Amino acid sequence: MDEGARALSRFGLGGTGDQDPPSNPRAWLEAQFKTYQPRPAALAAAPSTATMIALLVAARDDRRERKEDAAQGAAQMKGAEDNLPGPFRPLRDAYVEAAGMRTSAALSSPAPFMERLVHFWSNHFAISIDKAATLGFAGPFEFEAIRPNVLGTFGAMLSAAEHHPAMLLYLDQAESIGPDSFLGTRTARRGKQRGLNENLAREILELHTLGVRTGYAQEDVTEFARALTGWTVGGLAKQPALRGPGPQYWFAEPIHQPGARTIMGKRYGQSGEAQAQAVLDDLAVHPATARHIATKLARHFAADVPPPALVARLEQTFLTTRGDLPALYRVLVAAPEVWDGAAKFRNPWDWTLATLRACQIKALPGKSAAATLQQLGQAIWKPGSPAGYDDTAASWAGPDALVRRVEVAQRLAQRSGAGIDARQLAQRLFGSAVSSTTASAIQRAESGEQALALLLSSPEMMRR
Repeated sequence: MDEGARALSRFGLGGTGDQDPPSNPRAWLEAQFKTYQPRPAALAAAPSTATMIALLVAARDDRRERKEDAAQGAAQMKGAEDNLPGPFRPLRDAYVEAAGMRTSAALSSPAPFMERLVHFWSNHFAISIDKAATLGFAGPFEFEAIRPNVLGTFGAMLSAAEHHPAMLLYLDQAESIGPDSFLGTRTARRGKQRGLNENLAREILELHTLGVRTGYAQEDVTEFARALTGWTVGGLAKQPALRGPGPQYWFAEPIHQPGARTIMGKRYGQSGEAQAQAVLDDLAVHPATARHIATKLARHFAADVPPPALVARLEQTFLTTRGDLPALYRVLVAAPEVWDGAAKFRNPWDWTLATLRACQIKALPGKSAAATLQQLGQAIWKPGSPAGYDDTAASWAGPDALVRRVEVAQRLAQRSGAGIDARQLAQRLFGSAVSSTTASAIQRAESGEQALALLLSSPEMMRR
C-alpha cells in the first residue's frame, strides 16, 4: 500500500469513495492538529453528564417506588410491567443516541487521525455500559473527558478521566468512604459497615498509568484508595454534606480519610482533594507510565508485537515532554515502522467505519450503529472490563467473526451498491495494493451490489 493510502487507513479511519489519497501524507496528518473539532456538529446535541445524573436519580427513585409498591401488595402492577417504560430505559436510549453521534462524528470528520486517537484514548480509559449505573454515561465521558484533551498532555487527560462521574460510578469510587473520616466513624458507631473501595486506585495504577507489575504493591493500592476518598458524584447522595452543589464531580470532605499517605516510597502530606491529585500528577509523568503508553501506541499504530525501537522513541519523547500528546503523535507520523510495517487487522469498529466511509455514508442512526457493532462483537462502549477492548488480530480474526462481517457487508451493499463502481472504488482506496484475487472476484461479480459486497469483505478491507 502506498503512503497516501496508508495515511488514510493506518492513521485515519479509511478512505472515501470521493477522496483521493493525500499527495503529502505526513503534512496531511499534521494539519489535522488544527482542523480537529472537539465538539463537532455531530455532537452538538449530545446529552451532558448532568442530564445523565438526573436520569439515573429518576431511575433509582422509580425502581425504589416499584419495590415499595410490590412489597405492599400492589397487585395492579402485576401484568402491567411490560406496558410501563423500564426505569433505566431513558438511560439506554441516551446510550443509543450517543453511539450514533460518535459514529457520525467519525464518518464526517475532516480530521480522521484525531478521531482515531479519540477512540484509542477512550478505550485506554475504558468504562463499560454493561453496568446499570454507567449505562448512559459512556457518551458524555468520551465527549467531555477525552475529546477536549486529545491534543493536550497525558496528565490533563488522566485528571479529566479520573474526575469524571462516569469513571467514579463505573469503578465504585462514589461509594468509597474513609474508615476514619467523619462519616466513616459515625456510621461505624451505628454498627454499619461502609468502607474503602480500591477499584479506582487499582485500575489507575494497573491500567491507566504504570501498567501491570511495575513496582507498586498492594499497600500502595490501599494507600492510594485512602487518598482518593471524597472523590464522588454530586447530585446522587441523600445526605446534604455529600450531595454537592450540582450533578457533577464533587469532593466530599466528610468521607475523606484524614492523614498523610506514603505511596511507592513517596510521602503525600496534602490535605483533602489535593492529596490524590498530587499522586495523579506524579503518576502522569512516571517512567513506567511512559513505557506503558508508548507500548500501547506502538501496538495500535505499528504492530501487534510493538517494535522495540519505536517504543523506545515514544517513551523518551513522553519523558522529555512530560507527556505532551502531540509530540507523541509526531513520533508516530515520522515512524518508518508505521509506514513500512505489515498491515494491522481491523477490529470491528475500525472495519465498520472503513466500510461506511468507503460508501460515502456520513451518518448512521444510533440504533443501526449500536446493533451493527453488537452483531460484530465489539459493542460500542461495552468492553466488559476496565481493560478495554484488545488491540491484536487474535481477538478479532476468528472464522465466525469474519462471517458476521460478510453479512454486514452484504446488507451495506444492498443499500449502497447500485450507485458505486466497486472496481473504481478498489483502485481509489488501495491502488496497486489490490490483489489479483480481489480484482478478479469483483470483475466476475454478477451485479454491482455483489461486487461491492465482495470488496467490503475482501482481505484488503480487513486490514489497515
